[in-house]
Amino acid sequence: MGKRSSPVPEFDGREFAASQPLAPGVYRMFDADGGLLYVGKARALRNRVGSYFNATPKPTRIMAMLAQVARIETTVTRSEADALLLENQLIKSLQPRYNVMLRDDKSYPFVLLTKEQWPRLAFHRGPRAIPGRYFGPYPSAASVRETLNLMHKLFRLRSCEDSVFRNRSRPCLQYQIGRCSAPCVGLVDERDYADSVRRATLFLEGRSRELGDELGAAMQAASDALEFEQAARLRDLIATIRKLQARQYVDGRSADLDVLGVAMQGAAACVLLLAFRDGRNLGTRAFFPKTNGEDSAAEVLAAFVSQYYAEQPPPAEIVLDGDIPERELIERALSEHAGRRVELRTSVRGERAAHLELVRRNAQLTLATELASSSAQQARALALQELLDLPALPARIECFDISHTMGEATVASCVVFDAQGPVRKQYRRYNIAGIEPGDDYAAMHQALQRRFRSAAEGEPDAVLPDVLLIDGGAGQVAQARDVLTDAGITGVALVGVAKGPERRPGAETLLLADGREVQPGAASPALQLVQQVRDEAHRFAITGHRGKRQKARSSSRLEDIAGIGPRRRAALLKHFGGLQGLKAAPVDELAKVEGINRALAQRLWDSLHGLATDAATGEGGK
Repeated sequence: MGKRSSPVPEFDGREFAASQPLAPGVYRMFDADGGLLYVGKARALRNRVGSYFNATPKPTRIMAMLAQVARIETTVTRSEADALLLENQLIKSLQPRYNVMLRDDKSYPFVLLTKEQWPRLAFHRGPRAIPGRYFGPYPSAASVRETLNLMHKLFRLRSCEDSVFRNRSRPCLQYQIGRCSAPCVGLVDERDYADSVRRATLFLEGRSRELGDELGAAMQAASDALEFEQAARLRDLIATIRKLQARQYVDGRSADLDVLGVAMQGAAACVLLLAFRDGRNLGTRAFFPKTNGEDSAAEVLAAFVSQYYAEQPPPAEIVLDGDIPERELIERALSEHAGRRVELRTSVRGERAAHLELVRRNAQLTLATELASSSAQQARALALQELLDLPALPARIECFDISHTMGEATVASCVVFDAQGPVRKQYRRYNIAGIEPGDDYAAMHQALQRRFRSAAEGEPDAVLPDVLLIDGGAGQVAQARDVLTDAGITGVALVGVAKGPERRPGAETLLLADGREVQPGAASPALQLVQQVRDEAHRFAITGHRGKRQKARSSSRLEDIAGIGPRRRAALLKHFGGLQGLKAAPVDELAKVEGINRALAQRLWDSLHGLATDAATGEGGK
């Protein structure tokens, strides 16, 4: 018999709270097993923690949480703003059981103005690693593209990548239609282009009045110098900006604000954000926070404001559709973090009130649409349960697919779906090596072996799917069956998805574990779910394969040349803007790059043009 564990002493929250300082900070509540229950911020730790353990009635969710608390840890911070930032970092990284969490796997889109001799104006999403100014974030990619479309018409800055820009010999179509000044071939001097960059920056910063004054002075100067064509172009530019200004005001003044509305139905919540920058309506974006049992719309909205604006620069004004807990604390913390005044408003009139009502209605409609979609997803899952004769609804579905081009750069993908749909954070790709090129069976076998290795080794935390989909026919399914059998895995419903005649959607044949072949038909909800998962696996595999293939084609040629190490390789690609520019360069230009002498430049040129028989050693043919 095992040892009987000693009883865990009851946690005395009042005593613990009394020992805490009256300082800002973050507190973390844990259960007896060390699981993190909740993370919160406080203006004064003693008062905030103590409020959980006084006699005031608490919501059911809070009472359930407090019944599990075995210990609390606190961290004192320098300010309330630091407490807000730390709280959101911990929520994002540790995902406590009872916190409302903002779920958003996508990075936000920005307008990027690069920092170089001839700056580029472009769409950007992802890490801000490229030197330059980032304007945003914008609520949607469409709003960024709309802004870029306007900016290129107004200021005619280039949008092309450096690899294209460095290798142009004549203007492209963007110049012909008046959306670029063609700096690539010298049709605009550097000073005039710099003026356009400065004016574009003023526009993106919302300094339209200052921009208009500058353009007016430039137009007058051009007119006085009898440069009437330039004066006319500036006149048209001023007129366009004035028209934009005329319709870019909210309640009679240029606005820089976000309007937030929240809708809740049961445990589901939707927060809708409507953004204005310099009075321009940038559109809406919907968020669906994970409520973890929280049923208060105000609490959900407070969590959203704290988490969203801890990562994104807040506007000067945020309009909320209702008051939120600790509004003044959050307002001060956001202001301190932004380095300027940020106002959270709940009582508005005029156009702001109209925008707020619009956001409320759209939040409700968006949530209803999302719930209807969830219901449809559940109906498809129920149909799949019946088709496969599963004991319960499949809570986890995984699908594997193989992608390559004539055996090159083979990649296997694994996508994961749960009851709500795709779980993108758990997607995986497997780079396949050590097999005969084009051997899809061996590729599938290797990918599945790697996926189920932890289960085969008996790891207790190994996660298994309820349904395992294989994009392929009987041969692929046989590979999967062998892997599961060798690993001793049971209870996983194995299904092959074989394409129908002419690869027509809806005509797929499902190969079941008992040997049956089923054709549910295009109208089958079960097949629709299978198609959704299979198509996502196919997309994910192709994306990975193309990336691997492109990387191999753009880097291996340099990596295989003797004397071209990582530092020289980076210098070459940076100098010429990529492999295409490098390949187009003559030997004399190659030799001008730091660290590249004439002999190495000649060897490099020979290798890039197929004239060296051994790129690794640099030995040419005799």
